[in-house]
Amino acid sequence: MATTTAAAPPRKWMQVPRPLQKLFDTFPLLAYDVNALPARAQSATSGDLPTLYVFSTDEDALLGAPSFNPSCLKWQAFLKLAGVKFQILPSTNHASPTGALPFILPKRLAPTDAPSPIPSSQLHDYALKYGTSNPPEVSALRLDAYQALLDVPIRNAWLQALYRDPEYTDLLDRFYITPASSSFWVRGALRHQLRRAAEVEILKTGPGGAASTALSLLVDEDAVYRAAVNAFEALATLLSESKTGWFFGAETPTIFDASVFAYTHLMLQYISDAKGEVEKDEGSIFRSRRLGNLVRRAGSGELEKHHSRLFELLWPADSGADLFNHKA
Repeated sequence: MATTTAAAPPRKWMQVPRPLQKLFDTFPLLAYDVNALPARAQSATSGDLPTLYVFSTDEDALLGAPSFNPSCLKWQAFLKLAGVKFQILPSTNHASPTGALPFILPKRLAPTDAPSPIPSSQLHDYALKYGTSNPPEVSALRLDAYQALLDVPIRNAWLQALYRDPEYTDLLDRFYITPASSSFWVRGALRHQLRRAAEVEILKTGPGGAASTALSLLVDEDAVYRAAVNAFEALATLLSESKTGWFFGAETPTIFDASVFAYTHLMLQYISDAKGEVEKDEGSIFRSRRLGNLVRRAGSGELEKHHSRLFELLWPADSGADLFNHKA
């Protein structure tokens, strides 16, 4: 007598094999929320001051020293110009709720408060609202025209020097690589990624950027530095036309002064000859390629003088620390 067996249930399309299903059951895949604030954020804002999160070191943050990142330093300087009182904590892009630094966390008004972070895109309005002074406004037309000098040729020169020049590998490691990991392999991979990203960014915005592709990554270093020289000269000329010592003839420093200072300060402090005593000739520019020297040679020294005035205004000598000569 024949026996019958129950028909096996049809197999589902793309059914996960049982061993893998057990693995997924043990370690389920999750969709994580937006980055949380740094663990110390809430306790840091329990005092009387808001907290500005920037690229910095613990030591420099305690001193209130300038950040070693141009974008962070721009807003750090502008907040000080606006008379905003704040404290500093070091952070990274990964710890930022917006994915980028800087951001400011307002002070707590009560122990149960959970203040929302203010991203860099809103720091200008925040400074004007909570500062004790109002830096002069600059017309958007003039600001955009000269801001482009900072955003492209001068920024490209900074990326080329810090991220791609082997002479400054130690500086790149100290700023961004060593704090990220203690693993030799992770550091090597991160260094490669940062250099590659800088290269792509330079090609995207530099000479022939639109024609450059991922298959032909070759930066014309001379062109990068030559463009920076021209940009510095244009800024020095603009400053020489001012009778006040600040850009656009403003009576007090503007956000553009802070933007220029963010680059000139870092270039003079970290990528410069000790005395800057380099002849002003075309050949020496490309033999040296030290950006601080290019700042000093621009025009008749207007940019270096501008830097000194603004640095002394924001970090006066009687503050108790030699912050210009202090290295991160």
